[in-house]
Amino acid sequence: MKMHEAKRIEIIIEKIMEKRLTDLLTEAGVKGYSVLPVSGGSGSSGRWSRQGQVSRAQGMSSVVCLVKPERLEPTIDAVFPLLDRHIGVVSVTDTMVIRDELF
Repeated sequence: MKMHEAKRIEIIIEKIMEKRLTDLLTEAGVKGYSVLPVSGGSGSSGRWSRQGQVSRAQGMSSVVCLVKPERLEPTIDAVFPLLDRHIGVVSVTDTMVIRDELF
């Protein structure tokens, strides 16, 4: 089985900004992504949890996508203006995929 190099981008962002982020990813040519709820964590402001939150504006989401290595910089450039203004964390890792035509 032939494997292909790819980049895995994970962006943890405020739930209320999730649609704007996924719209920017789509506009940047990202073919697919997954959105996962983040139930809690700890950061520079201390520990937090979704428990007891009633507003859509509260909480965080994790948006994960895979891109070809040459698409990494244009993808990050496309979403950076949004990420620069909001709470969030971006991580990029090397990964391997089986069907690179999907990414």
